[in-house]
Amino acid sequence: MASTRNHNRYDNRRAQVRQAYYEDGNAARRLEEVPVRPKKKLSKTAQKNRAKSTNMGKGYIAFLILVCALATGACVHYIKLTALVTAQKSAVDAKELELNELKSDNDAYYSEIMTNVDLEEIRDRAINELGMEYAEEDQIKYYTPGNNNYVRQYQDVPEK
Repeated sequence: MASTRNHNRYDNRRAQVRQAYYEDGNAARRLEEVPVRPKKKLSKTAQKNRAKSTNMGKGYIAFLILVCALATGACVHYIKLTALVTAQKSAVDAKELELNELKSDNDAYYSEIMTNVDLEEIRDRAINELGMEYAEEDQIKYYTPGNNNYVRQYQDVPEK
């Protein structure tokens, strides 16, 4: 019987040594890695303080609801503004596309008109049919503008 006791002590000691050298991941995990601690008796003031710290009053809950509502409202407002900006950008892009199409149409019409105009025919018709002549040197009046890029005419230009 004494040999059985010694043998059990040896097995127990051997199991403790194995547990001491256990490395995580080299075998199946142990189910109880965190030791269970016995609960201590707390004083009444400590129990009251713990209960008070875990308790949420009505005012605190109302404050949290108000903060959540404000945050939600701010997020909704931000999303609406983002959608508005996106819609305006797409409207501007559509207008720019329309402007580019109109410019290209205008350029095409201008090119078509300019190819159909024969300046030599216009000069011949003006001189022969309408009796127009080139201006002589004494009929030409030169004007040098000031700082402005435009000229205002306050009265008619005299004939002679």
